Amino acid sequence: MVGPLLLRSLWSSSKKSFSSSSSSYCSPSSRFRTYLSQPRAFSTAAASAANAPTSPTESLDPNRLRNVAVIAHVDHGKTTLMDRLLRQCGADIPHERAMDSISLERERGITIASKVTSISWKENELNMVDTPGHADFGGEVERVVGMVEGAVLVVDAGEGPLAQTKFVLAKALKYGIRPILLLNKVDRPAVSEERCNEVESLVFDLFANLGATEEQLDFPVLYASAKEGWASSTFTKDPPADAKNMSQLLDAIVRHVAPPKTSLEVPFQMLVSMMEKDFYLGRILTGRVASGVIRLGDKVHGLRNTDSGTEKIEEGKVLKLMKKKGTSIVLIDSAGAGDIISMAGMTKPSIGHTLANPEVTTALPTIELDPPTISMTFGVNDSPLAGRDGTHLTGGRIGDRLMAEAETNLAINVLPGLTETYEVQGRGELQLGILIENMRREGFELSVSPPKVMYKTENGVKLEPIEEVTIEVNEEHVGLVLEALSHRRAEVMDMGPVAGNVGRTKICLTCPSRGLVGYRSVFSSDTRGSGFMHRAFLNYEKYRGPLGNVRKGVLISMGYGSITAHALMSLEARGILFVSPGLESYDGMIIGEHSRDTDLDVNPVRAKELNNIRAANKDENVKLSPPRLMTLEEAIGYVASDELIEVTPKAIRLRKRYLDVNKRKTMSKRPKM
Repeated sequence: MVGPLLLRSLWSSSKKSFSSSSSSYCSPSSRFRTYLSQPRAFSTAAASAANAPTSPTESLDPNRLRNVAVIAHVDHGKTTLMDRLLRQCGADIPHERAMDSISLERERGITIASKVTSISWKENELNMVDTPGHADFGGEVERVVGMVEGAVLVVDAGEGPLAQTKFVLAKALKYGIRPILLLNKVDRPAVSEERCNEVESLVFDLFANLGATEEQLDFPVLYASAKEGWASSTFTKDPPADAKNMSQLLDAIVRHVAPPKTSLEVPFQMLVSMMEKDFYLGRILTGRVASGVIRLGDKVHGLRNTDSGTEKIEEGKVLKLMKKKGTSIVLIDSAGAGDIISMAGMTKPSIGHTLANPEVTTALPTIELDPPTISMTFGVNDSPLAGRDGTHLTGGRIGDRLMAEAETNLAINVLPGLTETYEVQGRGELQLGILIENMRREGFELSVSPPKVMYKTENGVKLEPIEEVTIEVNEEHVGLVLEALSHRRAEVMDMGPVAGNVGRTKICLTCPSRGLVGYRSVFSSDTRGSGFMHRAFLNYEKYRGPLGNVRKGVLISMGYGSITAHALMSLEARGILFVSPGLESYDGMIIGEHSRDTDLDVNPVRAKELNNIRAANKDENVKLSPPRLMTLEEAIGYVASDELIEVTPKAIRLRKRYLDVNKRKTMSKRPKM
């Protein structure tokens, strides 16, 4: 018999699909709730749970469980590997990169949020956690790595370990996890057995430098081609037909990853590691059961650690128990210690809080996260073109949305400021850029300040975040890259030829985070798209001094109206344009980059003066160079301290903080703090 709550859940999913397809009615509040209901750990929970049959109560023996995280550098193949593991264990894969359920993940080809699923293999249940590889999303790795006892470290056999490989590996080793090394992409022509041995040695050195124990240093090594769908315990480029599968990797996980060391006899406790919101089920809390057994209908309460001790948050009842299996969600009746599950029924607990049996009065240790390194100020869009595109315009709406994000993403801090502004602290410009992109797709209009680095002061010494940068470029571009990075206070640590690539040079540097803001687009231009750059947070070091000249001045509009081709034709010689004819402009809007280091006020709306002299086809001969269209990430890295980014659902514009030219001149004469 289907309960009334499941019927309501099923009805809600059909209602949402109707709202998304119909343009006649879709209120701003419903669009906002729809975003909040989009999951981080699974697809729409209520609809999937309603459609899935309730499975019988399964064995609660922790010895059958293996909790494993898949960690890797960006683009080393972990999400493709997850696809092959799911398919090997009989899951229905609707499309490639099935674990990338967020639209931005599929568009950009990167993993943004950690996700959990389970697969069955030879009477064992493997809870697999797919994690992001980018350092900006390191908070997603930190909050889930405590749920697992093992990890599969995926390393590109051609590229070897890179900066973000070190970042994610350090997190795993910190929790005492013994990783399994998987050398991926060994089917590539440039990869040989000697190269694999060399990469294995580099990984061993990396383990040793990160303080790995003797047990962790004795890691098993496998070779794989996730794209082709096979893994092998010995080096090969073309395994036999009956061995072209992931069996050896799955066997290695069962053999080398220890089962959870927990007890079913003690009271229930679970640390919340993920959270999503559903309009009908409320908060869906996901975590690893630390001890005991939880059953449907049990009474639980939420606890959290405070400075004065353990505080009770809320008492409630388990209304739904869910578990992700393959690409679908099943309802379960009970779960035991060591398992990773989701539950609904509580309204107040969040990530880092403890759910426990009512007789338990102590909370589990909370998750330790690295501090944020940059901050940006989000505010109301107050430009003359405000309100034309978006539906969420007020500071209250922006604040509610940011607070909702901070609740589900612990790596982001939100601090209310003055005059309806909010300081948003995060790990990097990519992480905050993803947040801004999500907000503009939901109908928000806002103004965003350039990123500011968060400094520290210890013993009277000013410290700043330093990043480790790995660059691979053609030899002819080395000079340009080193010159640009020298202005950004970078220091070269190592430089040499790339093994197996004639004419390529690998450079390892350390650089302040503030120096790398906006450098990626410059790097792509300097290397003509042929270079690779990877970066990851290293530590805090002494302030390295002011940056050199890293950007030219800008062309600033001093006219309101539609931009004309006649005006742009005379402005092309002044620099690089960011706009095209027909777009709207206003006083203080940035329309291009000046060819010199100073700002220049121009009039892009000037029309051609009419006279009584006829000239055939004169207006049709205006030919303009294509404008440089800024993406959101490029705009974040481009704007200076006295500028803002105007973000709307349909446009991204650059502008001066003070639109009036006289106000800008007055503020420029003030001493800088």
